[in-house]
Amino acid sequence: MEDKRVHPRVVVNTPVSCEVKNGAAFAGVARDISIGGTFVETTEVAPFGTEVIIVARFAGTKADFRLPGTVRWVKPDGFGVQFGALGARETHAISLLLKR
Repeated sequence: MEDKRVHPRVVVNTPVSCEVKNGAAFAGVARDISIGGTFVETTEVAPFGTEVIIVARFAGTKADFRLPGTVRWVKPDGFGVQFGALGARETHAISLLLKR
């Protein structure tokens, strides 16, 4: 199977909250991340195309980040999110994770 990812990813183990528009938030764990997106492991699966906000605090940061995105694929144990427009603070924090 060919990896079609455009951005390099790094393995993480970061607790997150997934906020779904007009729905309840639920917990998950970000297992990998790139500038382009993340995989969220969770028992609650958001359907393909769902707009979400991933709320996370990464190692070495002091505040939560709110990462807007869209669910692009779903597996029984979680889903992949393609990030929308990220701010400079969010982009910088993810870039630092990638350098570790």
